[in-house]
Amino acid sequence: MVASNIAANVASATNLSVAPSVASLAISTQIESTLPATDDSTINKPQIIEVGTNARQGVVTHTVKAGDTVPSLAEKYGISSNTIKWANDLTTDGLTVGTKLKILPQNGVLHKVSGGDTVTSIASKYKANASLITTFNNLEITGLTSGKTIVVPGGVLPTAERPGYVAPTTSSVVRTSYASSFASGSVGNRYALGNCTWYAYERRAQMGKPVGSFWGNANTWASAAGSQGYSVNNRPSVGAVLVDTAAGYFGHVGVVESVLSNGDIVITEMNNAAYGGFNIVNDRTISAGQAGLYLYIH
Repeated sequence: MVASNIAANVASATNLSVAPSVASLAISTQIESTLPATDDSTINKPQIIEVGTNARQGVVTHTVKAGDTVPSLAEKYGISSNTIKWANDLTTDGLTVGTKLKILPQNGVLHKVSGGDTVTSIASKYKANASLITTFNNLEITGLTSGKTIVVPGGVLPTAERPGYVAPTTSSVVRTSYASSFASGSVGNRYALGNCTWYAYERRAQMGKPVGSFWGNANTWASAAGSQGYSVNNRPSVGAVLVDTAAGYFGHVGVVESVLSNGDIVITEMNNAAYGGFNIVNDRTISAGQAGLYLYIH
């Protein structure tokens, strides 16, 4: 009873989010202490701070049995297949008998706390709710301790940290055939030969998706296209013009050649100093995370 009263006072004085629950529990403890003893002269005392059923359960260990698969275990434990895969570094649904798996109490990720971590930074990394992380792991009481593994409820593992992830490679294949075929330009191309805008005009014409002849430098293409009724957004698609307004004063444009299954995109472009420069066409792969930072003219 004394311990629960102290906990209630501390929680109230420090404005912890669990203060109301602790106070209620302290009152219940006082009431129970006045009740007659049971037949075996014992009184069941509640825990100072109650947590949800899932939190009490915590991370459990499952030893794989014959017939177990990631989907079957996901159904058994009521969590997603990805949650199991992420926690155990699995790339397929198949499992080896005898393997010990970490099973989270709910969908999310496991995170090992390192120096400099805060609840806010962890929530941001996994696109999760900071309050849920705090409450689920009793961090109001224990705080973040370096080396401790916590559950991030509802967390999503970043793409680059997922099992089997392979970082995209940037291709610098020089397509000189493109440059030679565009030596004279097509009718309507009013852009300077050898520049990114000149190439984008020609490539779109090849695809049957013409663009305007007077959109100016690359940094004004998106606004010019929008004013002429073209769709402009942050979603890449095959044939779309990628607009990079941050690439120097004049900006830069390229053309999306393909969108890969993992969200990466392959573009072709001209006059990229890193891949040949003036009047040279190259192709390169842009990761899914970076692809969403550009504008696309459709």
